[in-house]
Amino acid sequence: MTSTSESGDVAHSIESSAAAPRRTALRRITGAPNGRILGVGAYRPARVVPNSEIVERIDSTDEWIQSRSGIKSRRWAGEGESVTDMSVAAAGKALAAAGISADQIGCTIVSTVSHPLQTPSAAAVVSERLGSKTAAFDISAACAGFCFGIAMGNDLIRGGSAEHVLVVGVERLSDFTDPDDRTIAFIFADGAGAAVLGPSEEPAIGPVVWGSDGAQANLIEQRPSWLDVRDSEDKIWPSLRMEGQPVYRWAVFEMAKVAQRALDAAGITAADLDAFIPHQANVRIIDALVRTLKLPAHVAVARDVVDSGNTSAASVPLAMERMLHTGEAPSGGTALIIGFGAGLVYAAQVVTLP
Repeated sequence: MTSTSESGDVAHSIESSAAAPRRTALRRITGAPNGRILGVGAYRPARVVPNSEIVERIDSTDEWIQSRSGIKSRRWAGEGESVTDMSVAAAGKALAAAGISADQIGCTIVSTVSHPLQTPSAAAVVSERLGSKTAAFDISAACAGFCFGIAMGNDLIRGGSAEHVLVVGVERLSDFTDPDDRTIAFIFADGAGAAVLGPSEEPAIGPVVWGSDGAQANLIEQRPSWLDVRDSEDKIWPSLRMEGQPVYRWAVFEMAKVAQRALDAAGITAADLDAFIPHQANVRIIDALVRTLKLPAHVAVARDVVDSGNTSAASVPLAMERMLHTGEAPSGGTALIIGFGAGLVYAAQVVTLP
């Protein structure tokens, strides 16, 4: 039988053991000093939809749509152009541009809000179709999703979790757009853009400035929810809804501040830029940001929205690929990219173009 004092000693011994566990050193993971964009690729659906195909159902005109958004036409996906189909096409072009094979990718990140399946992720299917077995996951950050993916991919490379990362922004928003909703029917479109990230000795992806304002989440949202669809006798298909004026004011006044913070974080000024590639939401928003940031005349500004519409997560990579393809932005040049949208979420960083 153990005495009281002995019991106390035993208890004290157990407590001491718990307070000082045996320490085993783990191997340190080291990654590349920096990450960079090695190549970009794009996929634009075959079907071009001019404003003339939209105006009758929303009692509008081509002139009104252009005055409100700057959009003249957009692309809508059809058969054989699913979220995963478009992602694979864009990713294949990005891999070719980067000179990287699919089996060299360590992680695949797909940003989308229009993949019709809750699970499995689009990223896992895209990875498999490319012939890869990478870590793969989707993110839902709406129009800021590509910039979120770039930040995450850069950190994965620097942290040693992957040597190369594939980031895809893709949307098939025509599936979730009410053609009779005058506030939104002319805005959204479809497409995919992709970037391959890899190691770099020199800094080529600046610090990300990102955040969210969930208090305004209702300004852009899907209605009804999937649970409401399940429980409704009418089985009304959900569509996107947006409060245009509050979103416009938020984008114009708040995103200029975010963009400036991204420049400051990268240690450069607007005069050091070769290109400005903002989310392609609206030409009026883009022009307002250019004025507020006081961008010099030599800075090329993406206005892909004019004939591509608002492709949400795909808009920044689509615009980037077009600017590089046409020579409007130089390979190796310095670009400020920024995405902002539903959530409300945002992300911006300065990058060296591939």
